[in-house]
Amino acid sequence: MFKKVTSTPGFWKSVFSLGIAFMFLFVLIKWAIEGFKTEYFTSVQNPITTVLGLVVAGFAYGFFAAYGKFRGRIIKEEQKN
Repeated sequence: MFKKVTSTPGFWKSVFSLGIAFMFLFVLIKWAIEGFKTEYFTSVQNPITTVLGLVVAGFAYGFFAAYGKFRGRIIKEEQKN
């Protein structure tokens, strides 16, 4: 099932788009918690670690969300047949 889901057309595009959306929303919400201060973007201790963490978290979120969505779609299609 794993290989079938990950090889479905559009799966990796969905992973990428969901990951980007997660990263954007995470930064926006964290910035809102900090009070929308511009210092939020300059006070990051190590920007490389922060960006790398965001990319990994975004990929993980995007992968799990897309996997669930595509797996559900495949199961539904198999039940129809």
